[in-house]
Formats: sequence, structure tokens, C-alpha cells
Amino acid sequence: MKKPLLALTAAAATVVALATPAAAAPSGDTIVTFTVATADLNINVPAAVNLGAVFAGSTITGELGTVTVTDQRAALSATWTATVSGSSFSTGAGTPEETIVPALVEYWSGAATGTTGTGTFVPGQPTQADAVNLSVPRVAFLKTSGAGNNSASWAPDIRITVPATAVGGTYSGVITHSVA
Repeated sequence: MKKPLLALTAAAATVVALATPAAAAPSGDTIVTFTVATADLNINVPAAVNLGAVFAGSTITGELGTVTVTDQRAALSATWTATVSGSSFSTGAGTPEETIVPALVEYWSGAATGTTGTGTFVPGQPTQADAVNLSVPRVAFLKTSGAGNNSASWAPDIRITVPATAVGGTYSGVITHSVA
């Protein structure tokens, strides 16, 4: 008789052990990470523009087309400065009579034609009255505050004073925009 009692006691202990729940944790944490991707600071400019024709001793004015700075650096301080410079314009062999120096080329950025993101976007030369010659590099546009990705576009104009001594021909030069 002792064997059945022992078996019954072991079975009862098993039932009691199964009926007692395990202690559960009151909460649990999961660490989640991700990366905000970044890219570059870029500037896009028109490839070429033809201003038309003008007589020696006159000026010619025209729009260069849209210039756009795109800032995808996702920076805390997303500021940048776009500068503009110009080369001489020349025709033929580039003698003095076949050359128009950058000091005779004026530039003005005008107001922004479009912006995205936060911050303050400032034109270098808001109006034609603010035009500057390109004898040295000039500020074309800048962003002075704000964070994250952003962009700005503008449509600058140039005015070229053609000396009375300039000879006939097709003159070409380069207007360079850069951003940093």
C-alpha cells in the first residue's frame, strides 16, 4: 500500500507545480535605431545662353537662366554661400580689341524664384540697381540659418558693356557659380 500512496503524492506535487504560474516581467524595452541619410551640397546652372547681338559702344543685358542650390547634407546648421565669377569674353585671337574684361560684366542675382526648407535665403544683389561687376568673385546667394535639407533657385541677369573699340565677332566667356 505504500507504493500507491507514494505515486499519488508525486502526482499531486506535479499538479501543484503546473498550476503555479512563473513570475512575469512588468515591462520590456526594445532599442530601435535608424539612419537619416545625407547627400551633398550641389549647384546646377544652365549649360549655355546666347544674349543676342549688340553694337560696339553699347550694352547688352540678358538672363542667364535658373541657378539652383540643393543642400541634402541634413545639417544642424545648414548654411551655405553661392559665389559667382566671370572670365573675359573674347573673339578671334583675343587681342585687346577682341576682349571684354570681367570688370565690364555686371551681375545681379535677383530675388529667389523658389525655396524649400527652413532658414533665411538672401540674394546677393536683389535688384538691377544692386548689380556688381565680376572683376572679383561675388556673393550670388546665401542661406544664413536653418537646419535640414533645403534648396534655393534664382534667375540672375548680366549686363555687358561693349567698348567702342571692340571688333565684330561672336564673343564667348564663362560665368561660374559655385557653392560652399
